[in-house]
Amino acid sequence: MKEVTQILTDLKRRIFKPVYFLSGEEAYYIDLISDYIEKNALDESEQEFNQTILYGKDVDLATIIGAAKRFPMMSEYQVVIVKEAQNLKELGKSSGGGDDDDEDDAPAKKSSGAGNALAAYLQQPQTSTILVFCYKYKTLDKRSTVYKSLQKSHVFIETKKLYDNQLPDWITNFVQDKKFKIGVKASFLLAEFLGNDLSKISNEVEKLLINLKEGDEITAELVMDNIGISKEFNVFELQDALAKKDILKANRIINYFSANEKEHPAVMTLSSLYGYYSKILLYHFSPDKSKFAVAQALGVNPFFVDGYAKAAQNYGTAKLKAIFAYLKEYDLKTKGVDNSGVSNGELMKEMIFKILH
Repeated sequence: MKEVTQILTDLKRRIFKPVYFLSGEEAYYIDLISDYIEKNALDESEQEFNQTILYGKDVDLATIIGAAKRFPMMSEYQVVIVKEAQNLKELGKSSGGGDDDDEDDAPAKKSSGAGNALAAYLQQPQTSTILVFCYKYKTLDKRSTVYKSLQKSHVFIETKKLYDNQLPDWITNFVQDKKFKIGVKASFLLAEFLGNDLSKISNEVEKLLINLKEGDEITAELVMDNIGISKEFNVFELQDALAKKDILKANRIINYFSANEKEHPAVMTLSSLYGYYSKILLYHFSPDKSKFAVAQALGVNPFFVDGYAKAAQNYGTAKLKAIFAYLKEYDLKTKGVDNSGVSNGELMKEMIFKILH
């Protein structure tokens, strides 16, 4: 996120703002900013008396505002960080009204209520306080005075989860920022098996980098050896087998998945196959079949385009229509709809048979 990059750049230059409200679905960026402030805004000697960590489930807004209004002791700033701020009951409401758009430019009302008290504080914050709200997995009511004031005068972000097709590029950039390299297949393996939890991805990448020297490359083999991914039995190998209509290989992999349902849940296999066949369908309908045009249309690295081109030769649009019907049917069955008590592993075997024949 460009906003996050700019915020971190300002923080590193010691350009501090009185209020940071970090909200949204992607907790990684919220932690990145709040952790930097916690560790770097004050010297170690200043933190004992001037850094306060509060938790939303344990405090109310009145306590937070009271802490924010204090003056620092023998320091230019004090830091107040509210973790788990999404648990503050007062912020779950339309704090400070907000039905009147003109409130944007008017002083906050001083009627009773903690939301109004926060709105009033935002109008005149303590400039020697760095107040940070970590409001994870939620967003504020956009009608509220608090929201409008944050948008207008303070550091405010709403983070969003990355789409699956954005993850490999994010991983590549993350690794390059650390001054290492990563192979295309390695970044896709990490994205496929770790999902779109950026905190989880960053932690796993950091582990991979421990034994590497600056400039070294994270390879697909290194990922498989250290993230618990089987070299033979993984979703990429299943897709490869299906693309080539290699019945023996596809059956070996799906049998392994069936015997290890905990590591290879049906929901993940179905999701991966849906995405895979969706890209094959997009390939069919791409007017420009050049590698880079197709890569852009499919949202993949050009490295993978040849594989989709070959798969498209084995799966015409009529067959793809049938496959999407199978995927929908077995998605319902794995969720207990009309499955006659058959295990998810057996259902996956049955579905793969239908796809291949």
